Amino acid sequence: MTSTINMTLQGVFRPLKVTNLPLYSVLFYGLIVLLMIALASVSGVATAEDSEESGVPLNPCYSTNPELGDSAFWASTAVRLYSEKKYQEAVATVDACFQYWGPAAGQQQKKLHDQEAKCPPTGRVNAKVKAQIHEDYLINDVATALWAKSRSLHKLKKIELAKQSYAQCIYMTCGRTWDTNGWFWSPAQDCAVFARKLARK
Repeated sequence: MTSTINMTLQGVFRPLKVTNLPLYSVLFYGLIVLLMIALASVSGVATAEDSEESGVPLNPCYSTNPELGDSAFWASTAVRLYSEKKYQEAVATVDACFQYWGPAAGQQQKKLHDQEAKCPPTGRVNAKVKAQIHEDYLINDVATALWAKSRSLHKLKKIELAKQSYAQCIYMTCGRTWDTNGWFWSPAQDCAVFARKLARK
């Protein structure tokens, strides 16, 4: 805020020779500056309040949860918004950060495809397998985020976009999502179910 104020003051007053102006002119320009500062402050507060009310972080790409990394926070935010039926916000959240993790996760998945590697199991697993699944957090997080985006687009009846998103989700075959009830499920498998339903229409 200090730098903004300084820039504003310099921008308004420096070109003017204040000493050569009548007092009322100086006061007039001073009021303009104060009004600009007040409007900027109100705008910033409104943005933060709107974000808090909507449940959408100001920047979903950076975790505000000390227990979650950035990509996990991003994916879980998208899923939460989907569950709250805030479909447009869920799509926007995924799109806002996909560039940071999507391409790298896609490369990891491609490598697994090329190696014909076996994907992790779904359902309940032991502690060792659970730890191994969590090691591939990037694939898991991107697959989960794509699932939330695909389902949201489907709910919004944006069918062509949903088909494209489902295709991306299905590609992430080794991604796993942890259910708080105590098991893993596959976003790709779930996306495939809904993609087939769209294909039949």
